[in-house]
Formats: sequence, C-alpha cells, structure tokens
Amino acid sequence: MRLPWIQRPTARNLIAALLFLAPTHAVFANQVRVEVEGDFDELQENAEILLGEVEGRTADGLRRYASSAVAQVKEAVRALGYYNPVVRWQVYEQEEEPAELRLTVSPGEPVRIRSRRVDVRGPGARDPSLVSGLPERPRAGDVLHHGEYDALRRAIQNRAGRSGYFDGQYLERQLAVDPEALAADIQLEYETGERYRLGEVIFLDGHGFDETLLRQFVTIEPGEPFHADKVARLNQDLSNSGYFSGVDVDVSPTKAEDRVIPVDIGLTPRPPRSVSAGVGFSTDVGPRFRGNWREHYINAKGYKRGADTELSELRQSISGWYELPLDPPMTDSIRLGTGYQREHIEDVESERLTLGQQWNHQLDSGWMQVLSMRWEGERYRIGDEERGTSSLLLPGVSYSKLRANSPLDPSQGFRLQLDVTGAHRALLSDADILHINFLAKGLYTLADNHRFLARFNFGGVATNSFSDVPPSLRFFAGGDQSVRGYGYETLSPEDSDGVAIGGRYLIVGSAEYQYEFARNWRLAAFVDEGNAVNNVFDPLATGVGMGIRWVSPVGPLRLDVAKGLNDELDGGWRIHFSMGPEL
Repeated sequence: MRLPWIQRPTARNLIAALLFLAPTHAVFANQVRVEVEGDFDELQENAEILLGEVEGRTADGLRRYASSAVAQVKEAVRALGYYNPVVRWQVYEQEEEPAELRLTVSPGEPVRIRSRRVDVRGPGARDPSLVSGLPERPRAGDVLHHGEYDALRRAIQNRAGRSGYFDGQYLERQLAVDPEALAADIQLEYETGERYRLGEVIFLDGHGFDETLLRQFVTIEPGEPFHADKVARLNQDLSNSGYFSGVDVDVSPTKAEDRVIPVDIGLTPRPPRSVSAGVGFSTDVGPRFRGNWREHYINAKGYKRGADTELSELRQSISGWYELPLDPPMTDSIRLGTGYQREHIEDVESERLTLGQQWNHQLDSGWMQVLSMRWEGERYRIGDEERGTSSLLLPGVSYSKLRANSPLDPSQGFRLQLDVTGAHRALLSDADILHINFLAKGLYTLADNHRFLARFNFGGVATNSFSDVPPSLRFFAGGDQSVRGYGYETLSPEDSDGVAIGGRYLIVGSAEYQYEFARNWRLAAFVDEGNAVNNVFDPLATGVGMGIRWVSPVGPLRLDVAKGLNDELDGGWRIHFSMGPEL
C-alpha cells in the first residue's frame, strides 16, 4: 500500500496557484505554446505563467528544453489539484519562422479535499476576532487548490498577530496528498499562547503641542487587549488631524514586559502654513478659480484659522474662519466665521455678508451634529422691480451621516443630511422664517460593474411674508446637481414679467444607472425629476439623458447629455459637466 505524500507547497507552487488571471486559450509565449484539453482556463494560465517567455532557440534547443518545460507544466497544474496530467510535446519547424514547441496537456481527474481539520487552541480559542469568519475554502469535496490552502494557513497566523497573540505557533501544519486515491487531507492545529496587552501611551519629545490636546486623541486604555485596529485608528486620527506630516506609532512586541507593550508615538509637525489655488469648470457656473490659505496650528493648543475665495462669472466669495478643537478633537470643534458673497444668476442679484459660529459634535450614534448661530445681511434685486434688504439672526441645527467604503470613489454607501434654520422678528430679524432642507443619497454596486445611484432632495420655507425672504433662503432648481436638461437655477415660480423669483418648496429626485465598461470608465443613464414650487402639488420638470464617467486621481469627472422633456419650463438639450464624489 502506498502511503500518502506529505505535500509542502513551494513558493513556486503558490505563485502559480495565486496568479491566474483572465481565461485564455492557446496563447503563444514566443516559441512555446500550451494547449490544455477541455475547459480549463485556470490551468492554462498557470502553465503559461510558469513557462514565461522562450525565444531565440533552435529546434534542437527546444527539444533539449522540452523535458524542463514538461516538468514546469506538471508543477503548474499540480498547484491547482491535478496530480496525474499527461503532457505531450512536439517541436514544429517552419521555413523562415522560429521553431515552435507545442505542449498538449490532458489534466486527468483532480485531487479533492477528503477531510479538513482546523483547530485553534489556547486562550485565543474563544476570541471571535481570531476564530470567526475564517476562510471556508478549501472545504471537503473541493478540488485541491494550493493557493487556497496557503491562504487559510496564513489567515490564522495573520489574525493571531493582529489580535495580539504574538507567541502563537502551529503545532501541526500538514497537507497530505494521495495522488493515487485522488484525495487530500488538511490538518492545522494552532496554539495561540497568551494575548499581549497595550501599555501606557507615551508621546515622545519634539512635537511642540500641548500634552492635553494630544491625550484627547487617545482612545486606548492601558491594560486593554492588543488589537492592530486600535493602533491603526490612533495612527489615523493623529494623521488626519492636520497637525503632523509624520506619525510613528511604535508597538513592537519585542519591547513588551510581561506581555504589556508600551505605545511610543513620535510626531513630526507639518509646516504651520500652506497656500493652495486651483481652477475648475462646471456648466452651472462656468470656469472658476479657488484659493485658500491655511494656518494649521497657531499655538500649542492646536487652534487653526484660514481663508477661502472663489471667483466665477456668476459667483464671487471670500470667507475666513477660526477654529478651536474640542474633546475629542477628531470630530468636535467650535468654528467662528465670516464671509462675503455676491451672486448674479439669471434675473436675481444678491450681496450677502455673514457672521457666525458653529459647534461640531459627533453623537454616539455616529451622526454629526452642528449647532450654529449666524447673522446674515443681504441686499438683493429680483428682476427689474423687486429690490430689498434683509437682516436675519439665524440659529440652526444640522444632522448628517455618511457611510461609504471609499472616500474618493465608493462602490456602496449613503448620505443623509437635515438642516433646519429659523429667524424671528423678536430676535434681531426682519422676517419670521423657518427653513428646512433634507438630502438623501444612496449608492449600490451589483456584480462589480453595475452601479445604481438615487438622490432625493426636499426643502421648504415657512413664513408669514414670503416677500421678506431673501433669495439666499428661497429655492431654485435645475442644473448639474439638480434636474439635468434645464439651466442652472432656472426652475422656479415666476412673477408677472416671467422672472424666476424662487419658490417655497424644493422637490428633486434622481435615479441613475452606471455600467463600468473599462477600468475607471463608466457609461451612465439617468432620469431626474423636480422643481422649485409654491405648492407641493405643482407640476415637476423631467430630464433624461446619458453620460460618461471617468474616475480621475482627484475624483470622478462627469459629462452628461440631457434632454429636458418639459418645453414649457424651457427644457431642451443640454450638456452638463461636473466633478466630485457621488455621495
């Protein structure tokens, strides 16, 4: 009786098993061609990877090379579970053409997993972060795949290291293959050892910041069990603070005493000031220039300040702000700001001066809460007749939540946001106003390249004198980010002269489908519907169209051709161009 062969996969086996790509058939690698009989694309690809390119050989040279090529092909198919292949070869000589070595492979029957035993022993045996969700494959009945076996083995080791079981080791690690019985048995037994713990967090000298501020970034308690995600979060929070150009969190197990690892953090402050400028374009406002100045920290407590400006044909603005970090500084802050903005869109012209503050605070539920108080003074003209000024003290509250699996180009996620502001004549205001705006966006990807996007926006303003509401608090629709197929902010109630004067309500919805036909390139089809109205039952405008998306290094770029279907609302063929994240 022949005993099973104990197979120790070599690095070459594993590379071959893991690197198969798109299916191909009979692909030339210069002077060598591999043909696998039957529908075995992965076997063919593996064989071609191991053989590589062969060129510059004579017919006799190929004959001498044939035995080596056959051995490589057998190794390649064995890595995917075919231990009994038949490989035939023949050298073809052609006039004025290089000789060619053809390898024909009959894979035979595969080796299948007969049994799988995976045991995790020791203190980590009941730790969900270590034992839950281990790779299901290879499982009993599967064709043996050395890459999957190696992935399972490494997954246990990697999880143990991430969870702080640094003394873990395999007591048994065996893949037993019996090629004659076409069977393989997996036996993995891992002893975790004791779990390490995190010690005190120490900020090394030289950062120049108040220790109290830095401590507010720390969410690790001394003595709690080690997990790499906790350390990564601390590193990320410090890196995202805007204070540092370098963050080095040292949690080396070799420094542990009694399995307690000290957390030493070295910080390199970034240059305190920066200036940036950029030029952009959208079909809503045309070409625009943006610039900003930032002072990332002005003292050891981490206070910040900055200024921003935007210049375009339709809108010009400049603003400044001063920010104080709170506890925790990753999410909470108080910002004081002031700004001036001038707009001239269609028949509406306005100038607005703003002074105010906002308190940003993240709730335990994950929602971001913003409490604000601002004063707005606005001078405006609507058409040729209506002119006015307003002075409003606007307390407000905003709640928002964003979930996305990537900040630049997510494949799924959602955004929810609710903004409520108001003013009252008894509180230094010229009008009684309650202003509400709700936005919801959703994104879902099916089978990697089918993307579905939905958007809904509703707004309303309650007042006892709509004529006292300035244009900045009225609603307008139409444009790149609203209802495509219509001009920017052209959808609105009109006065007797046909001038768009803004509406009490905003209702906009959109549905879009995208298909990724090449990496970072997508075709899109969409339908938008909405309007700014004085009655929620007034007719809505509809726009349909198609477009193309390119995911550039700085974010998605969108080019759309849309048709507004309502001629009475000035719908027509329009090109829309915009950029930025889809959530």
